[in-house]
Amino acid sequence: MIIIMGPNADRDDINHVIDRVKSSGLQAHVIEGEAQTIVGVVGTPIPPSLQENLETLPGVNEVVRVSTKFKLSGRDFHPHNTRITINPQGAPAGTPPVVIGGDAITVIAGPCSVESEEQIMESARGVRAAGAVALRGGAYKPRTSPYEFRGLGEKGLEFLAKARAETGLAIITEVMTPADVELVGQYTDIFQIGARNSQNYLLLEEVGKAGKPVMLKRGLSMLVEEWLMAAEYVMAQGNPDVMFCERGIRTYETATRNTLDVSAVPVVKKLSHLPILIDPSHAAGKRAFVDSLSLAGIAAGADGLMIEVHPDPDHALSDGAQTISVDEFNILMPKIAAVAAAVGRTVPATSAVAD
Repeated sequence: MIIIMGPNADRDDINHVIDRVKSSGLQAHVIEGEAQTIVGVVGTPIPPSLQENLETLPGVNEVVRVSTKFKLSGRDFHPHNTRITINPQGAPAGTPPVVIGGDAITVIAGPCSVESEEQIMESARGVRAAGAVALRGGAYKPRTSPYEFRGLGEKGLEFLAKARAETGLAIITEVMTPADVELVGQYTDIFQIGARNSQNYLLLEEVGKAGKPVMLKRGLSMLVEEWLMAAEYVMAQGNPDVMFCERGIRTYETATRNTLDVSAVPVVKKLSHLPILIDPSHAAGKRAFVDSLSLAGIAAGADGLMIEVHPDPDHALSDGAQTISVDEFNILMPKIAAVAAAVGRTVPATSAVAD
């Protein structure tokens, strides 16, 4: 159910509506637009008389029942695109915020795993100089084989924080269990929920409580509706700053690691107000295809990219085959800017590029 407030509704009117909703044992989520305010009602059961009661309150223009399951992430509750603003913690003074979901394309880049201080610092400097605004790097890595490199843990998080302190890049890193949320939250600017954990509802609820932006990757065989419902678990905890990441789904095709579902971008855009990014590296599985899939994602309307970049991909401890070098990333960025311009978007220049 959504309550559409009239143009002359004041704060007292809105608070009165919120109190009435909460008195019925339900949650009220306020979305303030440029022209009007909407109060979303979440929870069950909704008393049959509630709609009629709400319609009589001062300032209420209309009460509409919503049939879709994804209420907080859907456009019925929030018709305007969400912009997520991130101020990197511990970044140098004067570092501009990172905005995801605006007119500019957000480019996140970095290695699959944090392997050493030298490696992540070289990666951060390289991707920042090329135009990235955020640094990815895994400190805790879910691997198919338990015998593969699984990350440096907290030491990796410390190296990421050092890279942010020097370059100003926002940090995104994966959190794997509810028990890790507090520790990872001390370092990261964005929680990444990986494909394997995309329906780990206890983890989704925990990051929802943590009060930091969350990137929700699509599961290997996840329906779009299931993906949006996963976002509901985060948002229902009071965290509106969720973004999606399409990273390819599992199909019968073996030419690529996964099959990039480019159609998911316009579908999600139609159903949800939340930003959506593309991870071309995990979709491709082969670095030769990363360029093309990156450009396809931007052309389809994605709000950003998350690309695996390493100073020496052939010797990377994880996912080297799908990782491009810093030099290759430098070649790709102007192509991204050109396609972005063709679809009416921009790629923000970092201060390193501007200098």
